[in-house]
Amino acid sequence: MDRVCAVIVTHNRKALLRECLQAVLSQTRPPEHVLVVDNASTDGTPEMLREEFPQVEVLRLPENQGGAGGFHEGMRRAYEAGYDWLWLMDDDTLPRARALEALLQASRLPLRPKPQLLASRQLLPNGRPHPTAGFVNPTDLRRPLLWLRLQPAYRPIRWALFTSVLLHREVVAAYGLPHKAFFIWEDDLEYTARALRRGLGLQVRESEVVHKSASKPYLSATTGENRVFYGVRNRLWVLRSSAFGPLGKTFLLAQLLLGILAYLAFHPSRRSLEEIQSAWRAGLAQTPW
Repeated sequence: MDRVCAVIVTHNRKALLRECLQAVLSQTRPPEHVLVVDNASTDGTPEMLREEFPQVEVLRLPENQGGAGGFHEGMRRAYEAGYDWLWLMDDDTLPRARALEALLQASRLPLRPKPQLLASRQLLPNGRPHPTAGFVNPTDLRRPLLWLRLQPAYRPIRWALFTSVLLHREVVAAYGLPHKAFFIWEDDLEYTARALRRGLGLQVRESEVVHKSASKPYLSATTGENRVFYGVRNRLWVLRSSAFGPLGKTFLLAQLLLGILAYLAFHPSRRSLEEIQSAWRAGLAQTPW
């Protein structure tokens, strides 16, 4: 039986959360349960949930633990409640009507190994493909024959970000929960890449979501100084984890270094350099596990 719990993490984005919940509850195949993890919102989110969505379970955290802490706690709650599948998304994700139905259909494909992680295709609000789609759900180049066999309906992926990911409970049993210490950024990359180093994940073309806050690539030159610390430190943590082999780590390190150079070119200040140095030291001296 495919009992699904949708896990939605939110913080002070009441209007986006309302749209997200309306889309989740209007699915052609709705989830059996919806769990909202509220990262200590102060914008009236608790009151809105109580008045407009009484059928939704709310797990309110005492302080903002970031996306990483929110998904850690939400996935723990859904796993301990016994659900078969966890449908993970941020509050700025708007799944189209058949998003969950298409993901579940893909989970029943006659493949070995069975896919235990299914990801939706991300779109911009204007309906065009998301510009960071190649990074959000990158093709698993280790499986070229499977990719050729399944295209265009499905594509094997190497990792996925938590913007509509359907995860089987066996993944949690085998790999635990995302590391809280990441706070924001790269926690989903590290977690799903670790699971998919040996397991199979698919992007499902017919499962579409609109990403309302069309985020820029991580460590882009336009990333604000207050967040670059997490981008650098957390990428170093990913490189130190068991999620990737030597080739994958080389690619991600090169991406990190290019991102840092681009950032410094657009933010040539002593503060920027000090922030990156601080993040680099933290990424090498500390561990989230």
